[in-house]
Amino acid sequence: MIDIPVAPIAELVGFDLVELGEGRASFELDPGERHYNPLGTVHGGIAATLLDSAMGCAVHTTLGEGEAYTTLELKVNFVRAITEATGRVVATGSVIHRGGRVATAEARLTDEDGRLLAHATSTCLIM
Repeated sequence: MIDIPVAPIAELVGFDLVELGEGRASFELDPGERHYNPLGTVHGGIAATLLDSAMGCAVHTTLGEGEAYTTLELKVNFVRAITEATGRVVATGSVIHRGGRVATAEARLTDEDGRLLAHATSTCLIM
C-alpha cells in the first residue's frame, strides 16, 4: 500500500492504492457482501469504479504542474462475475497515449491468479 492521502471514494468503497508510477496505477479491493447487487454478485459499478480510478490515476501521473484532467469517456467490458469468494481483485491502469489535450488509458481487473474479470478504456481531457 502506498502512503498518500486516501481519496474519499476509496474510503467509501474500500479499495487501496498499491502501485503508482509514470503512466501506471494499481488499486486492490477485497470484495464483500457490502458491494453486492440484488443478484448476489459485486455490482458492476464497483468494478467500473476500480477501473476508472486506475486509468485516471495513471493519467494523473503524467500531468505537469498546473494541469488537471477529467474523464470524457469510459468503456467497460465485464468478463466474469465477482463475489466475496473471488478474493482480492486488482485493477491496473496504464496510459496508452498522452497528448497535449487528450490522454487515453486502459485497465484490467484481475483476481489474484491473474484471471481477467473486466477490462476498460478511457479518454481523458487534459486541462
